[in-house]
Amino acid sequence: MAKKGRQKIVMKLIECEQAYTVTFSKRKKALFKEKSELSIRPEEVVDVILFSSGKPCSYGTTCIEKIIDNFFDVKLEDRQRDHVDVGKSNVFKAFEDLCKESQALDMKLKQRRIRSCTLA
Repeated sequence: MAKKGRQKIVMKLIECEQAYTVTFSKRKKALFKEKSELSIRPEEVVDVILFSSGKPCSYGTTCIEKIIDNFFDVKLEDRQRDHVDVGKSNVFKAFEDLCKESQALDMKLKQRRIRSCTLA
């Protein structure tokens, strides 16, 4: 019997809370493993922040603020190198917008789960 190789995974909403948690844990583990492999190189700095249920989790450091500050510092250096006069406030705004969007999507997901539980 011939092997099929990697199969394409169809993206769909995971409605079962337990399956959702297990899937998130597996994906988180894979991302953090990849991060640790990339972090071996001395010239590379890799930080990971994941959001689950609106709560951030990070790998490599317990301080999310440190990761965010590093991100902003790199972005600011890039902007200064490109001679674009953009302050940190614009990057903070972009990050806040992403957080709000993440929370809004999380609320929609919770509402779908509640509806599916009441229908079942």
